[in-house]
Amino acid sequence: MSRPVRLLHCHGSFDLGGKEARTAKLMNRFGGQAEHVVLVANGDHSARKALDPGLSVRFPDDAPLLSGKPGLKRYRQLADYMKTFDLVLTYNWGAMDAVMANTILGASMGLPPLIHHEDGFNEDEARRLMRKRNWFRALALARARALVVPSLRLEEIARGPWHQGAEKIQRIANGIDVDLYEKKPQRGAIPGFKKIRDMVVVGTIAGLRPVKQLTRLVRAVHAAGDDVMLVIVGEGPDKDAIQAEAARLGMAHRLLMPGFLDRPHRYVGLFDIFALSSDSEQFPISVIEGMAAGLPVAAPAVGDVKDMVSGSNAEFITAPGDDAALALAITKLALDPARRAQIGVANRVKAQAQFNEDRMVARYRLLYGSAMGRRDFVEGTG
Repeated sequence: MSRPVRLLHCHGSFDLGGKEARTAKLMNRFGGQAEHVVLVANGDHSARKALDPGLSVRFPDDAPLLSGKPGLKRYRQLADYMKTFDLVLTYNWGAMDAVMANTILGASMGLPPLIHHEDGFNEDEARRLMRKRNWFRALALARARALVVPSLRLEEIARGPWHQGAEKIQRIANGIDVDLYEKKPQRGAIPGFKKIRDMVVVGTIAGLRPVKQLTRLVRAVHAAGDDVMLVIVGEGPDKDAIQAEAARLGMAHRLLMPGFLDRPHRYVGLFDIFALSSDSEQFPISVIEGMAAGLPVAAPAVGDVKDMVSGSNAEFITAPGDDAALALAITKLALDPARRAQIGVANRVKAQAQFNEDRMVARYRLLYGSAMGRRDFVEGTG
């Protein structure tokens, strides 16, 4: 049997958002073929809950810092740490110093190949990219073996402001195990949730961060009427602000925030409408989960969301930042159960056809295994 590959993952944060959910899924699917070390710049490891307990995964507290003032000394420390790995995997802006260290010192120190992943932006770049970061990314990615993006929008940015060649960019759509979502949702899967007759349930899965604009979603559900409730699954720093907004509007009794819940196939089907309210997304896994569960989606047209949903769902994907339009979309869907059902069927069909997890995993295996020269990893053998 071939030895497991050693993968170094570098994240700005490892709270359970889209990129973390995908990373965890890939790590779980690689199983005993890989050993993982995960460095996190801000120390948030909450997404480790999504990892299978039998995996070989370490979150060391004695590793070099991913964040700090750029400088050759820091970069040399990071480069020294990379030496013992077969492949370095970096994610988003928060890991860009590791990318730069690999580019500057990779050839002289014989560092392993690096593959960078970009999945979107926090509130600081949600509306406009920063010129200095564009410049830094362009330089740092010079030696990267590949740049992985999930969306058409990010591919355009990579070719444009980041000056990356088409041969380096790999667009791999996010995928889930769509078959799991054909099963009936489990009662009790959402603590504190009880289905009330004639109450329409709007649900979302999101990190509770400013860029997700979840107070906007609270206002939209409030505007949809007293017979509509909101379930927000996730954890993060904005919890108090979201609850305060619901209290201000007098709808605290129609808001449920159960925290992080794993295995979303158990509970997404308990919703009637899946909603997003973000200022920035690219190819959100949560939208695929809602589609696979047979739900209509109401969301701003950020990233590739409008292209992801079925044609019949398109009118409920609204202009970014338009609170009134999002509220109207949710209201229309709440008032029309037949329309919800028709759109939900079309969304499920599209999710099954285009967003299957096996296809995604196969592409990542090919990319990672080829970079390491490990055919057994590509084929899932050994």
